Amino acid sequence: MNLGAIILFDGVCNFCNKSIQYIIKRESYDYFKFASLQGEVGQTLLKKHQLPWDVDSFVLIKDDRVFLKSDATLRICRHLKCPWKLLTILLIIPKPIRNAVYSIIAKNRYKFLGKRDSCAIPSREIRSRFLD
Repeated sequence: MNLGAIILFDGVCNFCNKSIQYIIKRESYDYFKFASLQGEVGQTLLKKHQLPWDVDSFVLIKDDRVFLKSDATLRICRHLKCPWKLLTILLIIPKPIRNAVYSIIAKNRYKFLGKRDSCAIPSREIRSRFLD
């Protein structure tokens, strides 16, 4: 079964949840499905792709390929409305530099907007796009 492009995200992270809402509002069309890293679907996909259960990154799974950190983020931007899709030009920056910046943000994400006790429940309008 092909689910299309799937974004796995930290479901208890407020920064990550806000990022998912941001993506949903700016997609050119309903391209992505979403699953929390902590949920059953997220854990199954991590295992399938031999990723650690506690991965510290957005994970983009597209055409059975896995993208992490800045690769995932910039490939997600490719499917957002302008001007966000223009950020894909940042893929020309060497990956170690991009990922260093990404890692700083990821390491501090709970400091930016906090953390929840449990995963957020999506609204009725978008619930069908969440796989957990």
